[in-house]
Amino acid sequence: MHALFDEWMALAARLGRVCMTGGCVIAGAESCTGGLIAAAITSVGGSSAWFDGACVTYSNEAKQTLLGVSASTLATHGAVSVETAAEMALGALHRSGGRATLAYAVTGIAGPGGGSRDKPVGTVCFGFAQASAPSPQLVTRRLHLPGDRSAVREQSVNVVLSELLRRAEPHAR
Repeated sequence: MHALFDEWMALAARLGRVCMTGGCVIAGAESCTGGLIAAAITSVGGSSAWFDGACVTYSNEAKQTLLGVSASTLATHGAVSVETAAEMALGALHRSGGRATLAYAVTGIAGPGGGSRDKPVGTVCFGFAQASAPSPQLVTRRLHLPGDRSAVREQSVNVVLSELLRRAEPHAR
């Protein structure tokens, strides 16, 4: 895990340089990763200049209360869905009070239990919301990540940090 965290820190440090250059500020919402993404980001000294914060919303109630995910979205699509990831990302962006320009969300089934035929263990949904007028740009992804609980969570962190870096880079130009 130590080598892996070093890799995450390197990605986060690069993300920080890009955000500082381009004026990007990040906010987040995490479920299955339990704050691992925020931990990687905040391991970088000075990250408070470009990271607003993140909510760890493991329960459906927390997703609703802290991020504004609608009960109907959760009832219709479930906690692990691109629809929920989208609302989580938009909620993180909104809850930053205008400070964040880019938000991430991750929700998934890391296992070992909890999977179903339609959503097996390893199903992870991601949302990325970028502030723009008149409304935020939103991108979602659903992936199936192989491996055990640790592997699914670790890969999810890599996906988010890499995607944040990719989305922040245009702002640095």
